[in-house]
Amino acid sequence: RREQARLRASVLEEDTEPWQKEPQFLGLHRVGGVDLSYSKEDESRACASLVVLSYPDLEVLYQDCRMVPVTAPYVAGFLAFREVPVLVEAVQRLQQEEPQLQPQVLLVDGNGLLHPREFGIACHLGVLTDLPCIGVAKNLLHVDGLVRDELHKEQVRSLQRSGEAFPLTGASGKVLGMVLRSHSNSSRPLYVSVGHRVSLGTAVALVRACCRFRVPEPIRQADIRSREYLRR
Repeated sequence: RREQARLRASVLEEDTEPWQKEPQFLGLHRVGGVDLSYSKEDESRACASLVVLSYPDLEVLYQDCRMVPVTAPYVAGFLAFREVPVLVEAVQRLQQEEPQLQPQVLLVDGNGLLHPREFGIACHLGVLTDLPCIGVAKNLLHVDGLVRDELHKEQVRSLQRSGEAFPLTGASGKVLGMVLRSHSNSSRPLYVSVGHRVSLGTAVALVRACCRFRVPEPIRQADIRSREYLRR
């Protein structure tokens, strides 16, 4: 908790890059995605995957999949301590081996500010790599009075078209993220939150722009490749 509080002080909740302020994100050329897939036979081993896609074409430019040891136990609210070290290593390898392919923003399968201490895995990874990061979760984390009750389900049902969204306002009055209908073919929403060096509005717009299906392509490709690596 102390470490999270210390690092939380470094999170920037606003746009810091010129491309974030441009129409259609002019100047954005590379979007990264990260994922960990765990071995079913051995929970202490996982495949860490980092991909970089071109933007706006969303073609894979770079991929790094490798088996890694997972030493920290899973503890709710502290997932980053289990997963972030190997993801930071993957980003550092890319910076050393293919610096011209460094992503200008990272999409993370998990939460950012939508977290009990406003410091989820997307914040943690963002602060340690100093890259703009966006948290993209498939399920609602019950924090600050947010619950998946009938009212929430009704609000989700009201999202009729791709790109429609509504804010997640906690009992504290703070907007912790947005619920986004990311694709017209899926009524199941995404939960988008700020990780680091990005505003919530930019985060939602970029996630939407990266969706060919429900899950944004950088995360989807990282997931596909890590599962395939495990299978092989």
